[in-house]
Amino acid sequence: MKTFLRDSFRKGFPGFIALALAICVFFIIYRFNFLNSIIAKLIDILTPFVYGGVIAFLLKRPYNFFERKLKGLLSEKRAGLARLLSVIIVLLLTVAIIVILLVLVIPALADSLVSIANDLPGFIDGLIDYFKDLEAKGNSLAGAIVSALNTVEKNAIPWLKDNIFSNLSTTLSGVLSTVTGILGLLYNILIGVIICIYLLLGKDTFGKQAKMLVYSVFNRKAADWIVNEFRYIDKTFNGFFAGRNLDSAIVGLICFVVCLILHFVVGLNNVILIAVVVGVTNIIPFFGPYIGGIPCAILALMDGIVPCIVFAAFIIILQTIDGNYIGPKCLAGEVGLSAFWCIFAITLFGGILGILGIIIGVPVFAVIYDLIRKCVHAGLNKNNIKEIPELKPEPKGAESSK
Repeated sequence: MKTFLRDSFRKGFPGFIALALAICVFFIIYRFNFLNSIIAKLIDILTPFVYGGVIAFLLKRPYNFFERKLKGLLSEKRAGLARLLSVIIVLLLTVAIIVILLVLVIPALADSLVSIANDLPGFIDGLIDYFKDLEAKGNSLAGAIVSALNTVEKNAIPWLKDNIFSNLSTTLSGVLSTVTGILGLLYNILIGVIICIYLLLGKDTFGKQAKMLVYSVFNRKAADWIVNEFRYIDKTFNGFFAGRNLDSAIVGLICFVVCLILHFVVGLNNVILIAVVVGVTNIIPFFGPYIGGIPCAILALMDGIVPCIVFAAFIIILQTIDGNYIGPKCLAGEVGLSAFWCIFAITLFGGILGILGIIIGVPVFAVIYDLIRKCVHAGLNKNNIKEIPELKPEPKGAESSK
């Protein structure tokens, strides 16, 4: 009887598992919206932990630096004090850098925006007069442009009245929702900073617990492989973001210095705004220089043709130097992808995740690429293939004999 029950259980258990999986799949499909709302709610609840994890990840390198220095100065019994002081120093330095940037940059950006708002009508009028002169000389393209500008000028006020002022309540509600979203963001960042402190203080403990979990579930060989992969992921992401941030800071500083010189030489204005835009957009690989450079060139056009041409030439030279020297030195081969795969990763993940995918696409694809490379090499070793065999052409009579 006992043998019969054991055999019946052994034969029926796979069918039970298949039936249970089929029911789960049906439930997921049938109640997908319900599950989607639960997942969205869960993500909303855990958002502060995501913020805390990202902040802790970005501050991990400077935290490790100060922790090593303080542990060398203090005794081993005061390791906890060294960790606490490291967290305090890193957070104070981060806040100080943010405050200094805001104090220096925000007023200059505000002045630039006010200047643009004041100069824009005169610039447009001058542009219309320029194309009217070309139209008077018989340029048909200039006539079409003048007609389009006059149409815009004629319909701008009615459009503002019909679409903006008539929907003022909707606009105000949108502004209110934006303010609410900003307050929610600040709340998540505040809670995230608190979580970041706990993550930095307990990162060694969390690391040991994660290793214990992995080695308790998998065998030694698989566990070693998983731990090494996570070390590679950490190294790739750390190296990429640290390198991109350093590269962008250098490019932004160079842009500021040169644009300041151009301000006195050719009359280029809005120096702070241009340097900030060029530096920030440079974080995005390959496409960043164009995303930031083109609007800044249009902005320089408001100061005249000569400042625009000189600035465009400077941006081309700067991005050439950055792409061939500054960028590779800052990244130091941390990603290990060719230019083609970097563009592919940005395009793919940008289409899936938007701006977030553009920023994290390269390191994520670098990890996937490394996993595929290791699987390919493992397959080659398993099949005892030391080098890729070349395909030999078939004999001339082989095709006719078939």
